[in-house]
Amino acid sequence: LNRFRKLLVRYEKTNASYEALLQLAASIIAFRKIGVI
Repeated sequence: LNRFRKLLVRYEKTNASYEALLQLAASIIAFRKIGVI
């Protein structure tokens, strides 16, 4: 998750938006691993 700079330093004010960004980053990493993206 270090490549996602927005997650490295937490700029989001609400927990829900931060969790959504974490899930988005995890899904992007997973899709890159299987070769979709």
